[in-house]
Amino acid sequence: MVRVAAVGDIHLAPGCEGLLRPAFTKLPECADVLLLAGDLTRHGTVDEARVVAEEVRDIGVPVVAVLGNHDYHSDQADEVAGTLRSAGVTVLEGQSAVFSVGDHRVGVAGAKGFCGGFAGRSAGAFGEPEMRAWVRVAHVGAERLSSALEELASERCDVRVALTHFSPVPDTLAGEPVEIYPFLGSYLLAEAIDAVGADLAVHGHAHLGTEHGMTAGGIRVRNVAQPVIDRAFALYELPVPAREAA
Repeated sequence: MVRVAAVGDIHLAPGCEGLLRPAFTKLPECADVLLLAGDLTRHGTVDEARVVAEEVRDIGVPVVAVLGNHDYHSDQADEVAGTLRSAGVTVLEGQSAVFSVGDHRVGVAGAKGFCGGFAGRSAGAFGEPEMRAWVRVAHVGAERLSSALEELASERCDVRVALTHFSPVPDTLAGEPVEIYPFLGSYLLAEAIDAVGADLAVHGHAHLGTEHGMTAGGIRVRNVAQPVIDRAFALYELPVPAREAA
């Protein structure tokens, strides 16, 4: 078993110091890695990122993060990511990271992703340049996730996790107003996950959504937005599957 702890949408800011650290420092007792699924800050400022960084600094397990839309709001995403990295967090955007957990290799492919909607009810790259640009961002996000997953496939990891902020499936949006589904995720992310493969997909963003979902290809999807899981982190135990020899 590989034990994955995950949470998103913690939205920390000055005044929240120490809010999650007591739970995070107990992670070595129950988890092998902590995944942060974006929207770690409220407005994407460096001061807010410093609060996040201190919550996860030296907690005894690897910490892997993607940024969310809130983390981009102040146009300081690079600085926010740098602040997190200074505390030892691996921040991914179209990259992958591999960690040794006992005798196993655990890989995480990370990308923020974007919105756009789901099969049959999605935005198309047609019309005004603004619309075409918006849809292009969704395609780029999915392409980045696909590239990161392909890196993991070549690394022959025992367990592979896709980490995004936006949702790859509508299942985990149940509870949100259907009118805003197109702004909460994109089917392109699920297509990337199914095409390359993963053992688990984790996302946030949908505060009123549902924890459990699945891609069309049968890959488990979990919405770990903190308002959904209602705790410091969710914990998932992943059996180590047998991989075919090269």
